[in-house]
Amino acid sequence: MENALDILMRLWETSGFFLIVSDWRQLIMIVVALFLLYLGLVKKFEPLLLVGIAFGMLLVNLPGSNMYHPELWDGYIAGTTTITDIFHEGGLLDILYIGVKSGLYPSLIFLGVGAMTDFGPLIANPKSLLLGAAAQLGIFAAFLMAGLIFQFEPNVAASIGIIGGADGPTAIWLTSKLAPEYLAPIAIAAYSYMALIPLIQPPVMRLLTTEEERKIKMDQLRPVSKKEKIVFPIVVTVFVVLLLPSVAPLLGCLMLGNLFKESGVTDRLSDTAQNALMNIVTIFLAVSVGGTALYDRFLTPQTIFIIILGLLAFEFATMGGLLLGKLMCKITGGKINPLIGSAGVSAVPMAARVSQKEGAKANPSNFLLMHAMGPNVAGVIGSAVAAGFMLAVFGG
Repeated sequence: MENALDILMRLWETSGFFLIVSDWRQLIMIVVALFLLYLGLVKKFEPLLLVGIAFGMLLVNLPGSNMYHPELWDGYIAGTTTITDIFHEGGLLDILYIGVKSGLYPSLIFLGVGAMTDFGPLIANPKSLLLGAAAQLGIFAAFLMAGLIFQFEPNVAASIGIIGGADGPTAIWLTSKLAPEYLAPIAIAAYSYMALIPLIQPPVMRLLTTEEERKIKMDQLRPVSKKEKIVFPIVVTVFVVLLLPSVAPLLGCLMLGNLFKESGVTDRLSDTAQNALMNIVTIFLAVSVGGTALYDRFLTPQTIFIIILGLLAFEFATMGGLLLGKLMCKITGGKINPLIGSAGVSAVPMAARVSQKEGAKANPSNFLLMHAMGPNVAGVIGSAVAAGFMLAVFGG
C-alpha cells in the first residue's frame, strides 16, 4: 500500500505545475494566450472571437489538460482514425473541433452573416461587384508569395492567401480542409488584421489617392425593391454554385440567411440566425480554433511567415480595390470616389466605415458609407468564391 508521501509525490508528478517545466514552449504559449486575451478584453480587438480563441489556446497549453489530441487528427487525415475513435478517445476540444473540420461552424456563421447583411447597395450599384472582386487581389498575391518566396506547399499557400479576403470564417473553412495544421496561426492572423483595418488601410488609401479624388461626392443610390432583394440571393446561389460547386456550403448558407431576412415571412428564423445561433456557434468555433494552437505546432518559423504574409495580403487587397476604384473614377468622369474600392475586403461593415471616415476627412459633407457597403458585401461573396476556387484546385 502506498504511503502518504508516495501519494503526494505521484500527485505532484502528474500535476500541471510539475509538467509545465518539461518544455519552456508551453510557458511561452500561455503568455501568448494571455496577451491575446488582453487584446480582446481590454483593447477590444474582435473580442467576440479573439477572447474564445485565446482562452482555447490557454486551455490546450496547460499541461495535463488533455483537451485536444492532434495525433488523433493526424490519424484521421491518414485514414487510421475514425470520428468514432475521436469521440471515444478525444477530449472536449477534439469533439468541438469536428464542427470545424466538417465545415459546419463556418457555414452556420455565414448563415448569421447573411441574415445581418443588406445587399441593397450592391443591387443598386452592380458595378461595385467589380470592386469587391478587385480586392481579392490580396488573396492571390499572398498565395503567390507564400508559394514562390516562402516555399509553402500549394495547399498551405492557398490557405495563407485566403487571409487577404478579410473573412475569418472563410479562412477557417478553407484552412480546415487544405492545411489544418496551420489553422491556429491563420485564424489568429485573419482576425487580428481584421481588427486592425482602421490602422492598416488609411495609409494605403492616402498613398494611392489624391485629395481631389477623396473629396468626390457620389450620387445617392436608387431605391431597391423588396422583390429585387428576395430574388437576388436565389439567383446568386444558382449561378455561383453551378459555376463553382465547391463554394455551396458557404455561399448557400450566406444567401439562405439573407433570404430569411428579406422575405418578410421568416422573421423568427432570421432573428435566431442573427442572434442565438450565431452566438452559440461563435463560442464553439473560437474555442475550437484556439485549441489547435499547441505549443509544439504553433511556435515555428512558419507562424512568423504567416503573420507577415497576412499583413501583406491585407495591404494588397486594399490596393486592388483602390486601383480599380481610380480606374472607374476616370472612366466615369469623376463620378466614383476611389475610396470605396478599399471596402472591397470582406470585413463588414468595418472597411466601409473606414472609407466613410477617410472621405469625410477630405470633404466633411461627404457621405460614402452606403456606397462603400456595395463593394463591402461584394467582398463577402468574392472571398467565398475565391475559397471555393482554391478548394476545387488544391483540395485533391
